[in-house]
Amino acid sequence: MSFVTTEQMLKAADAAGYAVGAFNVENMEMVMAVIKAAEEMSAPAILQTTPSTIKYAGLPLYYANVKAAAKLAKVPIALHLDHGNSFSLAMQALRVGYTSIMIDGSHEEFAENILLTRSVAEACAPSGIPVEAELGKVGGKEDDLDCNDPGYTDPDDAERFVKETGISSLAVAIGTAHGIYKGEPKLDVERLSEIRKRVDIPLVLHGASGVPDEAVRECIRRGISKVNFATELRIAYSNGVKQFLKDNPEAFDPKKYGTLAMEYVTRTVKEKITVCGSAGKA
Repeated sequence: MSFVTTEQMLKAADAAGYAVGAFNVENMEMVMAVIKAAEEMSAPAILQTTPSTIKYAGLPLYYANVKAAAKLAKVPIALHLDHGNSFSLAMQALRVGYTSIMIDGSHEEFAENILLTRSVAEACAPSGIPVEAELGKVGGKEDDLDCNDPGYTDPDDAERFVKETGISSLAVAIGTAHGIYKGEPKLDVERLSEIRKRVDIPLVLHGASGVPDEAVRECIRRGISKVNFATELRIAYSNGVKQFLKDNPEAFDPKKYGTLAMEYVTRTVKEKITVCGSAGKA
């Protein structure tokens, strides 16, 4: 189909009451596996890289990888900078060709978050590249950043933040966390509903790996249009490699264990697309 931005994807999801799955990818195999799942489910998909992933291999390599795969895909594919941690990194991703940018100023004070976010949104606007930002603090560990003091998104602040920054989508903090949950998360869905009343752009749920499927569906019913999945994909890929090497301890061809790892990731992504309700929406 085409290599696209996230703007129309998320607007369509917002209007129709489903969400687009956003999947963090670490290597070529994960890129191939996510796109395979999206094609089999006829669903749009967002592929994401975090700063630590970018540090591992560089923006140009991930961009070239995803662009090449997306141009052969039968469904719309976007490449998103997840948790961009500086204006500089956001601009590097923009120049390389990423089709969606997140700037995460949630660890700054409210006024500083507005200033940083607005600067990125204004810089991306001439190129038509949508910008996601975060307000409130999603707990857990994301890349090299730990958040042991999560803070919920205030609906009044969200309304002001969106108006003053010009962003395209907003990631909200309602009780999810990055990484592995020690127990079942308690989500403040009433807060989400209140934010939805105040904000007229698509809303994003971070830290969805490990959240019960029905809880994710409830968040989508209350206004979430993009759901991020990272940890469960990493686990799936690693489990595939481990299983192959357990069954074939003498194996040394990366293509062999990579193939099984991709199967594990594809299965996981298809499950998440089903939860998001985006199957058949491409």
